[in-house]
Amino acid sequence: MIGLIQRVTQAKVEVNGEIVGEIGKGLLVLLGVEKEDDCAKADKLAEKVLNYRVFSDADDKMNLNVQQVQGELLVVSQFTLAADTQKGLRPSFSKGAPPALAEELYQYFVQKCGEKIAVSTGQFAADMQVSLTNDGPVTFWLTA
Repeated sequence: MIGLIQRVTQAKVEVNGEIVGEIGKGLLVLLGVEKEDDCAKADKLAEKVLNYRVFSDADDKMNLNVQQVQGELLVVSQFTLAADTQKGLRPSFSKGAPPALAEELYQYFVQKCGEKIAVSTGQFAADMQVSLTNDGPVTFWLTA
């Protein structure tokens, strides 16, 4: 399971011109689910995302997590994160989870994070437009 996290001052997701998810200060989480992923991996990644220290403390050091700054999460499914880009000029998605498993683990991840923090989402398998203001910029690739 892959989480590309971006520290943001604001982010939103639109589908067909309608905002379906929106946050202020927090983390935009682009979530990729791979074939071998399961609930244990989703638990591990959720724990990492919620506790990863990417926000500045009083000394301007990255020592605070999203929960400590009362931030929010915007979780967006992104199957392209599971792409194999090692060969050729076209990505292979053979490592990606089938849609049913991907949606199940995406929803599970959102539910686990929602037990501890406010979570907004995109719309699974939709054509989404994501806009954000990356604060820093600060972006990390997390795996579980």
